Amino acid sequence: MTASKIPIKKLCEHCNQEFTAWKTTTKYCSHQCNSRAYKALKREARVRKTERTQQEKRVSDLVDKPYLTIAEAGRLLGISRDTIYRYIKSGQLRAYQLSSQRSIVKCEDIEQMLGERPYQKRQPRDTAAISELYTTEEASVVLGVARATLFAIAKRERFPRTYNRGKSYSSKQHIDAYRAKTAPDATITEWCTAEEVAERFAMTLTAVYSFAFGHNIPKKKVKGRSYYSTKHVEKAKGVLDSTAPSYYTIQEAMEKYGLTRDQLYHYTKQYNIPKVKQGRNMLISQRELDEVLRPPTIIR
Repeated sequence: MTASKIPIKKLCEHCNQEFTAWKTTTKYCSHQCNSRAYKALKREARVRKTERTQQEKRVSDLVDKPYLTIAEAGRLLGISRDTIYRYIKSGQLRAYQLSSQRSIVKCEDIEQMLGERPYQKRQPRDTAAISELYTTEEASVVLGVARATLFAIAKRERFPRTYNRGKSYSSKQHIDAYRAKTAPDATITEWCTAEEVAERFAMTLTAVYSFAFGHNIPKKKVKGRSYYSTKHVEKAKGVLDSTAPSYYTIQEAMEKYGLTRDQLYHYTKQYNIPKVKQGRNMLISQRELDEVLRPPTIIR
């Protein structure tokens, strides 16, 4: 790199003295600092090499010892003391306790432990031929989804698939198992669409989707269209049973009584106010919370 005509103020990486450099790559203020830094780098490399040699020598000396401490056994195997203790506790390695603070192991026991656990190459799982298959059209009808949705489900769930003579086939067993897992509750007989819920309760479609997700409303999909359980929607809206107990959400109770979340939970814990979890929301008994937080009165 050619020298610059602009002086650059830098710090020497060896003596930490400020100097004027004419190149951005200059690291040292003088040839003397450059030489000393080079010698220090070589000295550190020799020290590291010596330490590695001594470590290898120490490990080779341990092989000839009939008894080893826990730390020496760890150095011999290249593992930590905690791992040695774990082997001892599980019964894989036998140890001998000389005192309350000193335990030893035999090299013979270490060799025996290693001999009982030789390396075994992991064998591939036995694969069974899948003969019962669905075509793409049949699988779409079984799951009640479109072709694009079927391909997305097959990729996510890793259905075994094959391609033969211009047609795609999927495993019947895996598709039936996925259908059974995602099938709605058989006891639910009444379903309604999001549009019907929005019209009945004067909600937007976005609010309906958020409401169904927040209250964990059971739903099913038929040909790409979502249907929600009418019974669960009415129950979440409080119109299913007029005699059922009413509840506050956490946000409603905080706004009504001007409390923080921590204060509200403090009162519910101190006075044992019943709470129920509905979907992803925590509900608090309205009657008992009103009774605890009602305004004070003086009786004369």
